[in-house]
Amino acid sequence: MSAARDFLVELGTEELPPKALPELERAFAEGIRTALQTAGLQFAALRSYAAPRRLAVLVTALTEQQPAQEIKRRGPPVNAAFDAQGAPTRAGTAFAESCGVAIGALTRAKEAKGEFLFYTGSKAGRTTAELLPEIVSQSLAALPIPKRMRWGASDAEFVRPVHWLLMLFGNEHIATRILDTESGTSTRGHRFHAPAAIAIREPALYAATLRDSGYVLADFAARRARIVAEVSAVIAKIQSEAKASGWRAIVKDELLDEVTALVEWPVAVSGQFDERFLALPREVLIATLQDHQRYFPVEDSAGALLPWFITISNITSRDPSLVRAGNERVVRPRLSDAAFFWEQDRKTKLAERCGALDKVTFQGKLGSVGDKTRRVQQLAAHIASLIGADVAATTRAAELAKCDLITHMVGEFPELQGTMGRYYARADGEPAAVADAIAEHYLPRGAGDLLPSSPSGMSLALADKLDTLAGIFAIGQKPSGTKDPFALRRAAIGVLRIMLERKLPVALRDLIDRAVSLQPVKSAEARKEIAAFFNERLRALLLEQHAARGMTGDVFDAVAAVAPSSPLDFEARTVALLQFLQLPAAASLTAANKRTANILKKSAAPAAGTHAEIVPASESLALLRSTVNSALLREPAEKALAAALAAQRQPMSAAIAAQDYASALQSLATLRGEVDSFFDAVMVNDPDIALRDNRLALLGELRALFTQVADLSRLPG
Repeated sequence: MSAARDFLVELGTEELPPKALPELERAFAEGIRTALQTAGLQFAALRSYAAPRRLAVLVTALTEQQPAQEIKRRGPPVNAAFDAQGAPTRAGTAFAESCGVAIGALTRAKEAKGEFLFYTGSKAGRTTAELLPEIVSQSLAALPIPKRMRWGASDAEFVRPVHWLLMLFGNEHIATRILDTESGTSTRGHRFHAPAAIAIREPALYAATLRDSGYVLADFAARRARIVAEVSAVIAKIQSEAKASGWRAIVKDELLDEVTALVEWPVAVSGQFDERFLALPREVLIATLQDHQRYFPVEDSAGALLPWFITISNITSRDPSLVRAGNERVVRPRLSDAAFFWEQDRKTKLAERCGALDKVTFQGKLGSVGDKTRRVQQLAAHIASLIGADVAATTRAAELAKCDLITHMVGEFPELQGTMGRYYARADGEPAAVADAIAEHYLPRGAGDLLPSSPSGMSLALADKLDTLAGIFAIGQKPSGTKDPFALRRAAIGVLRIMLERKLPVALRDLIDRAVSLQPVKSAEARKEIAAFFNERLRALLLEQHAARGMTGDVFDAVAAVAPSSPLDFEARTVALLQFLQLPAAASLTAANKRTANILKKSAAPAAGTHAEIVPASESLALLRSTVNSALLREPAEKALAAALAAQRQPMSAAIAAQDYASALQSLATLRGEVDSFFDAVMVNDPDIALRDNRLALLGELRALFTQVADLSRLPG
């Protein structure tokens, strides 16, 4: 076995985009791992590091050389490699020369196309030191960087300018040039604490050397944990000084990850602001501290915000009070601006802003935000009437829902749209149902987000999203590939989640038709395209949610074939079908249904010398079902099947009407014996046309019964 050494690569840059850093780290490590495995190089473990100015990968016990590679080459046919006397031709000798052997060393083997010459041998693998520059270069080139930049006079491109490259294989320096940067054996520490170059003696000492000599915690997870511990320590200190208990920092995972990606040597520092700012809405304070300043707000045991915040400094200061004072000085004008906006916005009621929405463009071809508001009002009122919501409250909420877009506060904090609308509506004396619906109509804002909880909020959220989908599809700007500038995929998933998780039995196609008809741009294709778009999203949702039950694309297609009226009805049928497929009779009945469908499909075209005209399959089935003649049932098996169908028809219809699809499918399971006997004992295509048509009619009734919940013929088997 080849000897092994540790390998370290570190790319030093200017500050990397903080929100992209975790993905860059993951992709770089995965690229190195995949390339090593492709090259046949074995290693014990691979670990990645990421900090604001560096990406690094440490590979433990990496073999020093590729294993020998087996080579098998096929040459010319034997009859072309040798002449009639058995002497080698130029074709034969040329192949031998290309393999580096005498022609006599080649073997012969017969294949389907004849007998050929073959060369079998091996060649030594390349050394790992030779392969590493190419592996690192390819991995960096493959990083998910949407827009690369150049720096100085270099033609190299990367997400940020590159300043150093470290490549060390055991004690060996891997000399190369990547991204127009010569590799070395040293790294760099903290900009201020340790600005000089720091030599790395061996790869395994990388993280410890940076920590002890460079004031850099290179491991992202370790740095994140350090921040959490620092925040906890500062909270304990300030609440001890205040002689209080139960205080905690509001630490969102997204913000924690971003702050972790912004600092190399985290040090938590507390700060305060004037208590008068606590009169601002909670969301405004949090947005100012958290989203704009990257601070962690502090709240008491009851969840009330306190006039404190915690910031993460990237330096151990000799005078922490200066760091504290600097951050307090920065946040004060931000909070003052927010207080000013809050006071000014409340001087004008939301209702008085409605007219101004006509001056704000929603989309060039779809009119203004005012136009969108009027469309959403009509659609929301209709949905409210369907789900039992207060139509008047919903209509009023739809009228005011977009008015906060032209307030000072939302102009400064766009993420508070809807939230501020609720506050301003309450301040204007609007009913609670109206105010809540205004806030909820943007929900869900993303995957896993909360859903609207009030009936008016659900109605308005559905109407707003459907109007956007209908309008954008109508003007031909539907999503393509990874491009979705209007977030239509998110809107469609939001509509489906509301309908499914809030148990709304609403016919989605009817709402799509209504939304499309309200658009100023008319499109004949929009309805079909939007329905197909929702179908794709629903397929993905149900496959994910019911994977543990054995959900497959075939099950989805079987249910989709009967065109359920609503997503909720679609899911109910899906769950029932998944339960049915666990029954012992399911496989046999599914196969029989597929056979029935095939027979009836073929029967739609008349046999030679019989019926004069061709009847479409759907019409043929309807005709067959209406002409069953019990007097023509001759065989015991067909009589038994007819009786069983008659016995199950009423229970099936009652179960379907009650949307008890599980009971309906269980009723079908009782038909297994009669169905199996019918196909075993009865010849459907009897020479007697009357008997044949009657048996086809019987199968038509069977097929009709089996397609009331889902089309089982779409299932495999």
